[in-house]
Amino acid sequence: MSLSAHVQELRRKHQALSERVEQEERNPASDALTIAEMKKQKLKLKEEITRLSAG
Repeated sequence: MSLSAHVQELRRKHQALSERVEQEERNPASDALTIAEMKKQKLKLKEEITRLSAG
């Protein structure tokens, strides 16, 4: 997989996770711990995208 394709895949995963977080935040029965964990995963993906794009 090329670097460009890898970055695109990471962006796709980040977007999908972002949508899941939004859904969970709208759900009154959602678990705050689950949302926090998803946000951490999003941040890790964002950092990886930034690192790969800068290098």
